[in-house]
Amino acid sequence: MTLSISPDDIRSQLINTEAKAPVSDEDMRQAVRTLLLGLGEDPDREGLRDTPKRVVKALKFLTSGYHQSLDELLNGAVFHEDTNEMVLIRDIDLFSSCEHHILPILGRAHVAYIPNGKVIGLSKIARICEMYARRLQVQERLTQQIANALQGLLQPQGVAVVVEASHMCMVMRGVQKPGSWTVTSSMQGVFADDARTRQEFMDLIRHNPSFH
Repeated sequence: MTLSISPDDIRSQLINTEAKAPVSDEDMRQAVRTLLLGLGEDPDREGLRDTPKRVVKALKFLTSGYHQSLDELLNGAVFHEDTNEMVLIRDIDLFSSCEHHILPILGRAHVAYIPNGKVIGLSKIARICEMYARRLQVQERLTQQIANALQGLLQPQGVAVVVEASHMCMVMRGVQKPGSWTVTSSMQGVFADDARTRQEFMDLIRHNPSFH
């Protein structure tokens, strides 16, 4: 089924970047200190004395996508262009965090669209991926958000997104399966409706040796 979302719909789903944080940085640092105590550590020893501050700073960076908007990110980089050939960017590195364990998700995205009168600056596609990745995520939702954003911004003939990633919650804990990769996809418009277009996209990314 083809999904469509307007720029206004996308904007309405974004967190208000000027909203006051529900807790202070000091509250967050105290929470990290409590976790250290719960682990049996001494947060006052030299090596851990500044750890709460560092952890809070790192988590804010890794979830900075909550405080970005597509309008700010694009900065007008949508252009009218009379072309209808596939645009594909492969191997967009992704670094995200699993919302279940707050452990890393490491992988890459392959993103394609077929224009319908409008194109987007190529670097902006990578930035869209980065914005949604820098949130607490599940891979399925991340894949869909990237596709929905491009569909809503450009109203193209179709969008295809494949994300392949390794989840540290499966590698470092739980089933402990290093080397396992999760692949998710979102096909919209002609990529969903036309098997030949979809196959062309899949063939192009399979020719990439990084695709698992």
